[in-house]
Amino acid sequence: MRFGILGPLDIRTDDGTPVDPGGPRPRALLTLLLLDAGRAVSAQRLAEGLYGTEPPAGAANALQSQISRLRRRLAPHAGIEATATGYRVAVTPDTVDIHQFETWSAAGRAALAAGDHRNAAARLREALALWRGPALPDLPDAHAEAARLEELRLAAVQDRIEADLALGEGSGLVAEVRALVAAHPLSERLYGQLMRALHASGRPAEALTVFEEARRALADQLGADPSPELSALHLELLRGTEPERPGLPGQLTRFVGREPELARIADLLAGSRLVTLTGPGGAGKTRLAVEAANRMEAARTGDGVCFVELAPLADGSQIPYAVLTGLGVREGLRSPAADTTDRLLAALEERELLLVLDNCEHLVEAAARIAALLLASCPGVRVLATSRESLNITGEVLVPVPPLPPEPAERLFLDRARAVRPDFGGHARVPHICAALDGLPLAIELAAARLRTLTPDELADRLDDRFRLLSRGDRSKAPRHRTLRAVVEWSWDLLDEEERDLARRLTVFSGGATLAAVEAVCGLPYPEDLLASLVEKSFLEVSEGRYRMLETIRAFAAEDLPDPGGLRDAHAGYFLRLAEEAEPKLRGGGQLPWLERLSAEHGNLDAALRHLVRHGPEDALRLMAVLSCFWRLRGLHGEQVTSARELLAVVGDAPPPGLTEEYVLCAINVLLGDGDHAAGGAAGGDEGLVARVDALMAGCEGPLRLPYILMLWSIAAGPRPATDERALALAGDDPWARALLDVGLGFRDLLAGRPREAEERFVRGLDGFRATGDRWGMANCLDPLGMSAHARGESRRALELLDEGLAYMRELAAPEETADLLRARGTVLLHQGDTAGAEAHFEQALTLARGAGLPDKVAGARRGLGDAARLSGDTARARVHYENALRECAANWFSVGETVRILIGLGRTAAAEGDTEAAHDWFRQAAELAVDGPGTLELADAAEALASVADSAERAAVLLGAATALRGARAEADPDVVRVEREVRAKLSAEAYDQAFDQGLRQRSAAVSER
Repeated sequence: MRFGILGPLDIRTDDGTPVDPGGPRPRALLTLLLLDAGRAVSAQRLAEGLYGTEPPAGAANALQSQISRLRRRLAPHAGIEATATGYRVAVTPDTVDIHQFETWSAAGRAALAAGDHRNAAARLREALALWRGPALPDLPDAHAEAARLEELRLAAVQDRIEADLALGEGSGLVAEVRALVAAHPLSERLYGQLMRALHASGRPAEALTVFEEARRALADQLGADPSPELSALHLELLRGTEPERPGLPGQLTRFVGREPELARIADLLAGSRLVTLTGPGGAGKTRLAVEAANRMEAARTGDGVCFVELAPLADGSQIPYAVLTGLGVREGLRSPAADTTDRLLAALEERELLLVLDNCEHLVEAAARIAALLLASCPGVRVLATSRESLNITGEVLVPVPPLPPEPAERLFLDRARAVRPDFGGHARVPHICAALDGLPLAIELAAARLRTLTPDELADRLDDRFRLLSRGDRSKAPRHRTLRAVVEWSWDLLDEEERDLARRLTVFSGGATLAAVEAVCGLPYPEDLLASLVEKSFLEVSEGRYRMLETIRAFAAEDLPDPGGLRDAHAGYFLRLAEEAEPKLRGGGQLPWLERLSAEHGNLDAALRHLVRHGPEDALRLMAVLSCFWRLRGLHGEQVTSARELLAVVGDAPPPGLTEEYVLCAINVLLGDGDHAAGGAAGGDEGLVARVDALMAGCEGPLRLPYILMLWSIAAGPRPATDERALALAGDDPWARALLDVGLGFRDLLAGRPREAEERFVRGLDGFRATGDRWGMANCLDPLGMSAHARGESRRALELLDEGLAYMRELAAPEETADLLRARGTVLLHQGDTAGAEAHFEQALTLARGAGLPDKVAGARRGLGDAARLSGDTARARVHYENALRECAANWFSVGETVRILIGLGRTAAAEGDTEAAHDWFRQAAELAVDGPGTLELADAAEALASVADSAERAAVLLGAATALRGARAEADPDVVRVEREVRAKLSAEAYDQAFDQGLRQRSAAVSER
């Protein structure tokens, strides 16, 4: 076995299989033993490690009990032996990472002392790779030992850096050593290593600055001067410094993220001579260029790097002077312009150099001319430019610098926040802050700096006024980078008036727009050239035919929006027409591209709906109605509750003429909400609204123009009483509506305990949906058909049906139904004995349901995990899953069945632990709740559960018979039911069992309620 305590306790067999030692106490106990692997540890030391310096009475017996349990956990791979004074874990030190670390790091130090730097670096890297986190986290009170190990770790890191410096690899060490100095600001050895690494990277001036930082830190903290060794190193570097070498701007903060861009820049510069970084203001182009150039300079190729900042220049003719200054050729400043260009060409003609031209956008034509001239005349020169638009030179390769993705954006925020609040440990609203700021590094840095005086909540709540909020920046930076407004204004001033006018109009869109939408809404014919210009100037992003404006730029441009009311009316009208066109297409074989199109326009559709609720309620009813099916498919209906309630309040208690179905769908969107807005039925939701919709539905003559009302209404308010003839009249002759009706009636039959009739309807519905090509409809038939096959014992067929349904739902990206199908498939696997496979399915369903905000689906997935844990014998874990599931269940009609099954799971867990009385109480609660369920299946489940704790075999057989009658079939695939039936049959004669079972068949519900 292998043991790891340099990080959370990790135990693995020789083949890599993990071994679980148990809870916190066993983990702490094993850690104490492993610290002295192969040697005895006294019982007193173990007891103090577990219980403190004053162990409670009975600690010795408790220790023996813990040792016994740990032995069982480790068997047969490792043993724990009792000695005269304590206990010893029977493993060799070389199987424990802490002892390996001490051995390997000692070997590395010896190699370093002997001058074998390559071997030293290799051994020390191996030793440090053993660390997986802080030492001894399972011994939170072992402060002294943990501190000793952390000191050994730091010493090994410093030794490894020493070896790397001796091997000439100092250029790649600067960032690492700088971070270590920040963490250990009084370590003279680290200061010395940082100075040597900077000098090896061609940055001697920065190396000398580090000495001054060390001197100040030692004086402030210790009242001491630098050691003679550090002072000698400073003098050595001072004497070896070369004057006037081109250098890169020093950076005072850590570089975060951008690894893909850095790799791409390095690859491109290896084969291309002009690479331009483009992107919006504040995206971090300059910092990225400096970091890329630093890495190239560290490689010591050619004549290094020359960095030229163009932002301060007002005239393109000054660019040659600026480049000569960067090269250190000062005399060129006194020459005429023509001579200056000649001197520049002469200075670079024979050199191999990377020239960084930073901030070219305001002098883009002049910068392009100079770059083209240099590239044509100086074959050893490569150019790395930054600009908000390309130089547009033949051979130029562009590297777009987009906003940071979420994870590095959040890391940047945390890094900069800790500069002003060292104790800042993160906050739940940090992701929201970074997203609201578009992932722009400059905006994130400005926002993080405000944590000096604001809380994260205050900061997040004030981002609507971002330009005022982020108005205090670094005084050392150029004015255009001190505030967020200045950054955007710098770009805005580079636009012409036509470009500004279109940019203002584009702010009416939320989440971007297609070319067709821009033409229709903005009232500008043929806007392609203007859009292209805004893209080239990094004011817009374009991807797959959609133009998108960063929210920060959008907020700035919207401050002077012409005719906002007229533009928003045009915007809402366009997206209402789009949604009306899409609605019938969502119910057939062509639904995928239309779903994608509506998903791409989700922000615009929401904005249009909000506008219409306030300024066109009848059109708002139309838009909400045609989007309702889309929202359901994509799990978005919960987002619409507020708009639906506001719209109902505006419209009143009666629908406008001709908009009854639209009004009904608005009400359904209220009832389909979660939390306080959950659908009611028996669970106690908005009964007045339910009654109002029932009355409106009763007045509909049919066929319905929006037939998915039938589905959504049954989900929102529960199965409604209606004759088959009435349902057929509402569905009409539409094939999709007829198939949907079959599904609804199939579930009605299933809930009523008529499985054969239900299956016939689902088969007919599946055929109908196959004819229309509707994936959602087919999957909703395949789910119950798969479980019907499983109930008959045809598990292979069940998995085939469920897999087909999952394939359809994954195409649709429908979270709710996908979670249902995953849970169903997990149930089949669990009943087949594949616990691991079942748990994986339940975990996937849980993740999907949690991400989509579906509490009932979360409850169902947790209940599945509880079943899996219970059937595998882990009742403690099962109980946790069941209790968490119970907390998730919402108060609506369709949660009754889930709650019943969770209560049954808790009862079966109690029964497995031998607490029959508690089990009976849980089952009785389930039975009482099942009476309020929408059908008889819950009662059947409760009856089978009660049979497992019945006071006699005859009573158990009666309950099993009642369950079969309620369900309409035996539960042949459920291992809990199969086990109970087998046990009951073993206690009764065949004749007695059949007689009692038949009695239950006749009594049905009454048998369950009897005691």
